[in-house]
Amino acid sequence: MPDRLPRIVVDLEKLRHINCGLGRFSLHFGRELLRLSAGRFEPVFFLSPGAERLFPAGGFESLPVRPWRKEALLRHLRPVMGPLVRPGRVDLWHVTNQLSKYLPPDGRVPVLLTIHDLAFLHEQPDWQADPSSRPRMRRKLADVQRKIDRAVAIVTDTAYVAEHVRHNLDVGRRPMHVVPLGLSHPPAAAVDRPAFVPDGPFLLTVGNCLPHKNFAVLFDLVSRLPGRRLVIAGKKATPYGDHLAREVAARGLEHSVILAGEVCDADRQWLYEHCEAFVFPSLSEGFGFPVLEALAAGRPVFISNTTCLPEIAGPHAFAFESFDADAMAAAYESGLATWRADPAAVDRGRRHAASFAWSETARGYVRVYESILAAARG
Repeated sequence: MPDRLPRIVVDLEKLRHINCGLGRFSLHFGRELLRLSAGRFEPVFFLSPGAERLFPAGGFESLPVRPWRKEALLRHLRPVMGPLVRPGRVDLWHVTNQLSKYLPPDGRVPVLLTIHDLAFLHEQPDWQADPSSRPRMRRKLADVQRKIDRAVAIVTDTAYVAEHVRHNLDVGRRPMHVVPLGLSHPPAAAVDRPAFVPDGPFLLTVGNCLPHKNFAVLFDLVSRLPGRRLVIAGKKATPYGDHLAREVAARGLEHSVILAGEVCDADRQWLYEHCEAFVFPSLSEGFGFPVLEALAAGRPVFISNTTCLPEIAGPHAFAFESFDADAMAAAYESGLATWRADPAAVDRGRRHAASFAWSETARGYVRVYESILAAARG
């Protein structure tokens, strides 16, 4: 075999949704990989047409996304065509998310699989549990299992997700690596208070209105905090969002709870920087970016003591040990007093948030690439 750098395909297909979480991951991850690749490997970016413009400096080969490359088709063709396919020059294929519809056409190419979360296990078609969702969950688990079966190694963003994967899927003896994500530089905050936020102190939570976000428990909390409001910033056109709106009306909380819906980046950053505290009672998170964003904005943070949130926040957030309304209010008042009395709390939280850097994410993945390639060389 000629002496050459290993050629690694990196699936950045989600760049077609540049403003979603996986799209932003693909953008920042791809840019940092290019900075590290020189002299180590040849990056081949799997891209939708036009996405090359997001990497104007070049330094990579592009593999175009095409419908015939979807695994739903290839898995039927591969047993027939496999013996006819000549070995290519791809040494590793990185499937960068568990939702990807693409695997290498050549079944001999090693695959690294990133699983960001198994959030679908917590989704419901309505805010209440519905048995009709179970077959859909089984189908989604089976889809992820097929990717695991094809992979030689797995990466997750947190140790919590790694354990969740082990509990719900069969990873066999495949190596599992934890590589945390990076935190992007915050956008500039709006100059003026957003029109939907009345004067006075407010608590903030961020996220789409889905059952696992558990926003409803915050209604009892804000009801026990005189003079405060609660702002929920995130998509509200969902069944759970409708449930929250009905609860607000039924409990007469129209002046205490603001269902802001989706907000622009500038308004969201203003909310982070001016809230009395950020509250995040989520029951299921793969990483928990809003917690880091609030710490970076210098605000006190309160989280549920579950899933990956304690792992991501470390000792820099206060935990709700239960969702009993009185217990939450006591934890909030106590934590806020502790935070206000500690002049170093803001700087510690900001330093912690800054430790999550995309450059470190890329370095972690390059180490995984190199370990897989070394194992393949024997």
